[in-house]
Amino acid sequence: MRRLKVFRSLVIDSLDATTKGSVKYNVWMGVLTFIMLVGMYCYAIQLDQGLSVTGMNDRVSWGLYISNFTFLVGVAAAAVMLVMPTYVLKDIDFKQAVLIGEGLAVAALIMCLAFVVADMGGPSVLWHMIPGIGVFNFPNSMLTWDVIVLNGYLFLNLSIPFYILFRRYQGKVPNPKVYIPGAILSVLWAVAIHLVTAFLYQGLQARPFWNNALLGPRFLASAFAAGPALIILVLAVIRSFTAFKIETKTINKIAMIVTVAAQINIIMLISELFKEFYAPTHHSESAYYLFFGLEGKTALLPWIWTAISMNVVATVMLTFKPLRENLKVLYFCCGLLFVAIWIEKGFGLIVPGFIPGPYGKIVEYLPTKIEVGVTLGIWAMGAFIFTILAKTAIGIELGKIRYKKKS
Repeated sequence: MRRLKVFRSLVIDSLDATTKGSVKYNVWMGVLTFIMLVGMYCYAIQLDQGLSVTGMNDRVSWGLYISNFTFLVGVAAAAVMLVMPTYVLKDIDFKQAVLIGEGLAVAALIMCLAFVVADMGGPSVLWHMIPGIGVFNFPNSMLTWDVIVLNGYLFLNLSIPFYILFRRYQGKVPNPKVYIPGAILSVLWAVAIHLVTAFLYQGLQARPFWNNALLGPRFLASAFAAGPALIILVLAVIRSFTAFKIETKTINKIAMIVTVAAQINIIMLISELFKEFYAPTHHSESAYYLFFGLEGKTALLPWIWTAISMNVVATVMLTFKPLRENLKVLYFCCGLLFVAIWIEKGFGLIVPGFIPGPYGKIVEYLPTKIEVGVTLGIWAMGAFIFTILAKTAIGIELGKIRYKKKS
């Protein structure tokens, strides 16, 4: 009963903290709410008229939704780059940032699930994925493995920070014996969610663009570049607008992770390009479409070459320590990397896998305004959730939110 009272008090105090703030905070939350409402309106149109209102078709059946889902799986997995040094290696420099990283992982996973629901057409078909009710088809279907690892990772990233914050809310010290095993499991689970998602694409024999042994490792490399890059940008905002001060050396250590991962990602990209174009076969047509166009169809050319240019520029700049330790340059490079990998891992990975089709027909894909509206709404929802989680966590960490015992 006492724990329920404390939990109830925590919920009330969190709601009180997250519904109050500066003018900038209220404007931020108001803008996110407006974008979510626009997204809900677009989604209502999709529910009413079906997936025909999107740019997807029977030739290109995965588009903007699955592109964002794939990218966000990597953002979620990137939290492990803070969890492992903090909880497992006992690196105190990461301690302040780890809860922010886990909050970002929770928001990213919720967005992942939202994009899957949007891509399925609506929530009414989700019962097919419920074991015992629908046709779950475990362990034969890779999709069921993906459902399990995503929901399991979401549970880990909710439960570990919740336990730590719940104890600190009461003024108590968290017991490492309780959360360390979960932290170690989350490290392994983070790798699993990305590899399983990669296997989901690799297992489709009729899509040679994805039949690449480097797909899983490159998923991880790009994730550990884009995810920590976003974490750095979020920490920069927190440093500027809250009393929760993140040490510069913490940001520099995360920047080193971003740099190494970005360098590995570039090396793997070069390896893939060599494999596709040194001795091309008819299986290289998807890659030709992506990088050079095919039969006059060039919709993705400006996207992919912009992404590669941004990726190379950011990686080269981050490689030099004086530039990397200049915070303004670092933030610029992190922004470049994040956008570049979003393009590369989204449109640059998903759409070309369907072009040309099994019979050689080329049907290009272009997202509609409805798709863009739903996508922006889901991203705004993720930012809204993360803002609430971060504001609560920061309040508890700073001692502003504490359990008050009633006499």
